[in-house]
Formats: sequence, C-alpha cells, structure tokens
Amino acid sequence: MQCDYYDAHVCRSCTLIELPYPDQVRDKEERCRELLADHDGLRWLPSVRSPEAGYRNKAKMVAGGTLERPTLGILDAAGRGVDLRECAVCAPGIRDVLPVLARFVTRAGLVPYDVPRRRGELKYVLVTESRTGEQMVRFVLRSQDRVAALRKHLPWLLAQAPQITVATANLLPEHKAVVEGDVEIPLTERTTLRMPMGAVDLDLRPQSFFQTNSLVAQELYAQVARWVDEVAPASLWDLYCGVGGFALHCAAPGRAVTGIEVSAEAVESARAAAVGRPDVEFAVGDATRFALDAPEPPELVVVNPPRRGIGAELSGWLETSGVRHVVYSSCNPVTLAKDLAAMPSLRPVRARMLDMFPHTQHVEVVVLLARDPSSR
Repeated sequence: MQCDYYDAHVCRSCTLIELPYPDQVRDKEERCRELLADHDGLRWLPSVRSPEAGYRNKAKMVAGGTLERPTLGILDAAGRGVDLRECAVCAPGIRDVLPVLARFVTRAGLVPYDVPRRRGELKYVLVTESRTGEQMVRFVLRSQDRVAALRKHLPWLLAQAPQITVATANLLPEHKAVVEGDVEIPLTERTTLRMPMGAVDLDLRPQSFFQTNSLVAQELYAQVARWVDEVAPASLWDLYCGVGGFALHCAAPGRAVTGIEVSAEAVESARAAAVGRPDVEFAVGDATRFALDAPEPPELVVVNPPRRGIGAELSGWLETSGVRHVVYSSCNPVTLAKDLAAMPSLRPVRARMLDMFPHTQHVEVVVLLARDPSSR
C-alpha cells in the first residue's frame, strides 16, 4: 500500500508497508508456526486476512499545532504536531470526520496541549466507528475549563457530523504518556455505541476495550464460537472478557457462561449486551484470582489476555484444574508459546492466525487446546 506520510518520513508506524501484503501474511504465518513448532499434531487453519486500507475502526489522534491551525495525528521528535487526518488505514468514515473535528477544535476554543511547554487543554481526539457508521468521539482534556465550551458548541458539531451519536470529555490532568484519564463526562444523551458483530450486538462504552479491526474481530469471534460448539461444554468462562465478545458469541441454551474482566466500564458494556440472556453473567475481577478462588472449574475456558499473556499462576491453574478445553486468543505469539509450554497436559490441536493489524508486526493467534486423556 502506498502512503504519502510514510514516503515523506512523516509517520513510519506501518513498518511493513513496503512489503507486499501477501508477503506480510506469509511472514507472520511462518513466525507463528515456528513459535509453536514443538506441538506435534497442531493443525493450522487458513489465515484470516484484512483489507489493506480502511481497516481501523478507531483513531487515537494527538492534538497539536495551534488553535487556529490544529493538527490531529502524532507528535514529532520535538513534540510538534504532525497532521495525519488522511491516514489510509483509518476507516473512510473516520477520515471524513477528522476535518470537521479540526474545525470544531478551533470553534470551541480547545487550545491543543503543548507537550514541551506543558500548556494548553486538548490532548487527544479519540474516534471510534461502529459498523453501522455511527461514531463515538472523546475529547481528552487537561481540565474541566473547556467543558462548558464543548457543550455550547456541540450542536454545531452534531449538525455537521450527525453520525456522531456519542460524545464525551475525558479528563487527563497529569503530564504522562497515557491516552486517557479516569474521569469521563458525557456530552450527549447516548453514552454507548452499538457494535454489531454477526448475530451479536456489542455495547461499547467510552473506556471499554474493543478490537481495532471490526471485520477480523468478527471472524475471530465466529471461529471461537465454532470450536466451542464442536466440543459443546455445559459451562464456560471467558477470562479477560472485555465487552463480552467471546462470551456472548459462545452462549447457547443450557450453557452457563461467565465473563470476568478487571474493567468495570467493560463489564457494564457486557451486561448491557447480555440483557435477556439468563445463562450469561459478567463480573468485575482479576482473571487469575477468580480462577484460583473458584470452588470448581468449568468444562471450557476462553482466555484473551493482554500482550503479557496469562502468566505462570493462571497457566499453572489451568494445567492442574481438569478443564477439558481451553481457547487461547493471543495478540503476542511469544507469550502464547511461553504460556502453552507451562500447560503440557493441554494439547494444542488447532490454530489460526488473524491479521488484525496489516503493515505492522502485530498479529492475533487463536488456539484450541484439548486435555490429553492420559493426564486425567
């Protein structure tokens, strides 16, 4: 894929962009196979590819420049704003709304935060787009000083971009390298974004995590649901459940499904999406602590941890728990391989690579594990 920003050395985030896309996928497949090569009998399914452009359903844009000429994109080495509003990996709807948001920044008097001088108000503009075309926009501010101005000028923004159905102000007073703070101030009546995923409607709240690539995420959920239905467990845990994507896709009559997630915001989203499904419940908690404290294990566990993996404690518990099957969805095949090595009684039988992030080294791998009968 050709990118003017990359060619001009303005943004080099897509490190693999010069490599033809089929070669990117092949190299990622080979890397994943090498990392899991010790597991005899593991069958790899055909990889899931992404569109090369327009695949990102969210944009985390650093606010820079001046009030009269704001930039939305990244910062250069000197802390100056670099405008990336035409970034080709963002969904077309997001690219369309970014110029409107830039004009709104000026109109509402949201002075971009100057990182070197630690002055200004607007730190980030975060945009998430649903598959319906509706959008959630979050303005990350240094303080509440411009919230009243946001409210005053919001009708103009919504008239210019009616696809924005959720808008909030997020407060990040500290000068540190994070994207958002803990306080979220709703600006619109609606506070959630509906995200259809096949037969399941997920409910996204401002601080809840969701996969960046909607098309590939739907394939991931569908693949896991097929594996779960094949082994037909009567009980299932979805650990690190986020907004409940795996739990809700794997739910079935007579199957008790429990999702555990440390983020209270994500759990509220999951509960809203699960209304009317009595066999599905969600709770706030640490995944490892929940497993260690549970009186008995389920028949199947789905884990979808952050890049660090599930770690020694949870791997050890799964190894000795008697759980018959595990589905491990990983965004880091290195920690996946390490965790699988700690669970020798759970044999990887099928795996699939999903290219969630074209033009980067990042990759998603999902593996179905079955307990070796000799270990029971």
